[in-house]
Amino acid sequence: MLNTISKQAFTGVLCILFIGRAWGQQKILSLKDAEQIALSNYGTIKAKGNQLNASKAYLNETRTEALPDVNISAQQDYGTVNGQNGPLFGYKGLAVASAGPALPNQNWAAGFGALYVTNVNWDFFSFGKAKEKIKVQNSVVTRDENDLVQEQFQHQIRVASTYLNLLVAQQLSKAEGDNLTRATDLQKVVIARVKNGLNPGVDSSLANAEVSNAKIAFTNAQQTVQEQCNQLAQFLGIQPQNFLLDSAFITKAPPKPDPQTTLNFDNHPELNYYRSLIGVSDEQANYYNTFKYPTFTLFGIYQGRGSGFSSNFGVNQSAYTSSYGSGVDPTRYNYLLGVAVIWNITNPFRVRYQVQSQRFLSAAYKNQYDLVDQQLRDQLVLAETRINNSLKNYHEAPVEVKAANDAYNQKFALYKNGLANIVDFTQALYTLNRAEVDLDITLNNVWQAILSKAAATGDFGIFINNF
Repeated sequence: MLNTISKQAFTGVLCILFIGRAWGQQKILSLKDAEQIALSNYGTIKAKGNQLNASKAYLNETRTEALPDVNISAQQDYGTVNGQNGPLFGYKGLAVASAGPALPNQNWAAGFGALYVTNVNWDFFSFGKAKEKIKVQNSVVTRDENDLVQEQFQHQIRVASTYLNLLVAQQLSKAEGDNLTRATDLQKVVIARVKNGLNPGVDSSLANAEVSNAKIAFTNAQQTVQEQCNQLAQFLGIQPQNFLLDSAFITKAPPKPDPQTTLNFDNHPELNYYRSLIGVSDEQANYYNTFKYPTFTLFGIYQGRGSGFSSNFGVNQSAYTSSYGSGVDPTRYNYLLGVAVIWNITNPFRVRYQVQSQRFLSAAYKNQYDLVDQQLRDQLVLAETRINNSLKNYHEAPVEVKAANDAYNQKFALYKNGLANIVDFTQALYTLNRAEVDLDITLNNVWQAILSKAAATGDFGIFINNF
């Protein structure tokens, strides 16, 4: 059983060495490089970028809506021209307009005819409706721009946090590996002393338990590393892999432990986004308000018409030709100019409630803005406290590690010489492991606290430019 445990411990150490060698052959992924990869690859950022492009394209289309409608139509027909006095209702425009004399009997004389029309319609005055629609779309573009910026900012924070989490997870895995090595060394010493009758057999069981506990802790630490690797790969938009990260975040303290931002808090990317939501809603309400006014339209028509039927066809039913060329050649022309006003007088009653509804929506966005503003201010206060506390712990951790290491070396020497029991030694082993973990965590916590302040202030530079 002891041989099996020793083999497993040896295998674990080999894994650590193998991983260390593999990392040594990799290129270090700096945090700045990780941020650039993430901003280029992450799907949500790509989607919001395309949404912004769509909004800009629709803004260009909205601007062209103020231009007049110019329609050109041409038709060439062949058919009869029997007419009849009486009313006619063209259901949904599906009626045949056969113009001709009202003859006493059905006539099957047929010829070609043609109609050529140019039509212009221009809503030249609508109480600012077109301008308000352009303003609405302008505010939509601004909203989508702010949405993209705040998503990029939030993703930078997510990537940096995951980067730091992975880095500390790798260090904790190394610490657990070192602890496994110490537990294995203890196991060897215990086995030797038990075989020589210098220690009771129960010490061997306790040593085996410590090795098993160290293996479990090491396996769990490796699992955490894998999970954080997977999370970082997702944020970078690449395949999961083992990352070799910049160790500066666990070996060097930030030059400015409590950096101050020069940005205006009101320009936080998240607050800008909510302000743009309010702006879109307000412009939409102004646009709806224009619907209660009439629209003035200028229109003009110019048409040419050709027919294979002569002007005296009413008295001489043989006065027509079936020639295509004669039928489609225009011989009569007409034009028409006019101004029209269109106003649905019940619209003001409907529009009133549309505007009212949109104003309430603006108020809802304002409530969300106020909530986010308060949360960010609270987060900033908490970040300042977190920085102070993490710095205190950072200065205490080396003292803890030195004292724990001295105690471990002392207890190990005493145990090998039969002057201490295994319970005292395993307690020293546990204390050293805890101290090493605290050391790995404390400096990382300082960087995490600064990152929290960057997230609260909206200034990622106070973190990324602080090393």
